[in-house]
Amino acid sequence: MKKACTYAVATCLFLILILFSACSPTRRLSSFDPQVNEFLERMTLEEKIGQMTQPEQDLVLGNPGDMQKYFIGSVLSGGNSDPADGNSLEAWTDLYDKVQAEAMKTRLAIPVLYGIDAVHGHSNVLGSVIFPHNIALGCTRDADLVEKIGRATAIEVRATGIQWTFGPCVTVPQDIRWGRTYEGFSEDPTLVRGLGKAAVLGLQGTDLSNPLSILACAKHYVGDGGTAAATAAPPGFPQSKAGRLRLDQGDTKLDEAALRRVHLQGYITAIQAGVGSIMPSYSTWNGVRCSASKRLLTEILKEELGFEGFLISDYNAIDQIDPDYKKAVRISINAGMDMAMAPNTYREFFNTLKELVEEGKVPMSRIDDAVKRILRVKFAMGLMDPDRPRTADRTLHKDFGSKEHRSLAREAVRKSVVLLKNENQTLPISKKATRIHVSGKSADNIGNQCGGWTILWQGRSGEVTPGGTTILQAVKAAVSQDTEVTYSRDGTGAEGAALGIVVIGELPYAEGIGDRADLSLDDEDITAVNNIKSAGIPVVVLVISGRPLIVNDILPQTDALLVSFLPGTEGRGIADVLFGDYNPTGRLSFSWPKSMDQLPLNRNSPGAEYDPLYPFGYGLTY
Repeated sequence: MKKACTYAVATCLFLILILFSACSPTRRLSSFDPQVNEFLERMTLEEKIGQMTQPEQDLVLGNPGDMQKYFIGSVLSGGNSDPADGNSLEAWTDLYDKVQAEAMKTRLAIPVLYGIDAVHGHSNVLGSVIFPHNIALGCTRDADLVEKIGRATAIEVRATGIQWTFGPCVTVPQDIRWGRTYEGFSEDPTLVRGLGKAAVLGLQGTDLSNPLSILACAKHYVGDGGTAAATAAPPGFPQSKAGRLRLDQGDTKLDEAALRRVHLQGYITAIQAGVGSIMPSYSTWNGVRCSASKRLLTEILKEELGFEGFLISDYNAIDQIDPDYKKAVRISINAGMDMAMAPNTYREFFNTLKELVEEGKVPMSRIDDAVKRILRVKFAMGLMDPDRPRTADRTLHKDFGSKEHRSLAREAVRKSVVLLKNENQTLPISKKATRIHVSGKSADNIGNQCGGWTILWQGRSGEVTPGGTTILQAVKAAVSQDTEVTYSRDGTGAEGAALGIVVIGELPYAEGIGDRADLSLDDEDITAVNNIKSAGIPVVVLVISGRPLIVNDILPQTDALLVSFLPGTEGRGIADVLFGDYNPTGRLSFSWPKSMDQLPLNRNSPGAEYDPLYPFGYGLTY
């Protein structure tokens, strides 16, 4: 009896230890400071600045010798930066090995950190599993699922050797006209707190030295989702066709208490989860660039919240601080920026920062602090271990695009579908229906399902990536062999069918380009719904989009309405809900407006009338 009790107590203690380790990193980054400090003493000023410099991989490799001349410590692949040999798993892996081989030729042979936007799977690489974007994952309210997706993403990224993703995005979008709305889990900071932490734990695990973990990067710090609407396009972007609206890279006009209450919450929990890097935003807070704010970068983030990792600027973000580039670099580095994403100006950044140090305008203590933070992460990841291989682990290729990861993505899709309307028990659909007519521009379009940040920065319609299942394909696979499934893009030809399914919504887009002054449905969507309804049959409408849209024009013609936002490659998850294999459990992560006149509309707006078409948290089931 005594032995049994002792064993039970030991088991309980073990389980408590497991639960604790699952919620917190095993080591603080600062615990590596003894090794870091010893290494810092061996470094020249040039070698230190090299660690703070991040060019595009193709540009630095295209200039032989630059990796060694500028002691480059990090590279990135931007949204359209593929290997020169083509976009394939092998080509990406070869590219990673080439980059590290070049880094090993420097005097101290410090391995490179390779960063990429793996924001919903390893989404730059053909054949990867594309998971739902964060707006859809917010509808699941499932932190365990988000953590599992982070784990799967980390494995697929590691299969190419790359060890750092610029994610998760823990923004809290307050105006759905913003083109990056879908990158946020929710308009609600409490939901972002939980899911953002889960995403970091999934990507990094509890031990960054695990070869199956990748470095996470919480972004975009801070308030990027709270910018006020303007009418000019941000630098480098064409004017929007839809009313010249600008929200991206704008100004967040809030007092500090409101900024903390709404926009800071995801960073608090990301730091608790041990996030190793954070990306300051392009946007401004009360007129001051976030990348230039010592209050935000140093006083709040590093000193108050105890962030021990490093800060990486957004793509060319330092350039926007001031027309005088030297002044911009001085302001940002002194404010607390640790690494500059300078894709094509890496030489200029390196030389400018060196001049500023030599002139005493950037203190050596600030350089040492920045490099210490970068090296902390490299030591924590095991990159500085001389026995750690400097090449990618190609045995992981077997897990890339695997059935297990596609099954996980399918689960995420079905859990993220939100049922908004279901009159006369139109759903679920019988798998034995005589004929189902499918239509709409997104019914048979894997690119529209995936949205932006998929293979290309802005994404694209059509067969953007191999693998996966469109919604039309999923419907055909779900029904009985006696059921006929017909298709027309415009909804014609539905006469005689038992039911019609129309898949409508937005075409792919990403930041800047996606800002829209009008979220009404386009004429093609409205026509497709009307054409099917004119056949006198029940109509199921599925919305595929990066945000809620104004659906008033089709709501009276719709018997059932669902939204899957941007589900990714696994359309079978939608069929699981349509045919009742899974009762819908998704709940809206954003408020759904009745009209454009209500925008911005969210549950955080103080003093504003809250009267949405469907409120935050709404969702029906069968």
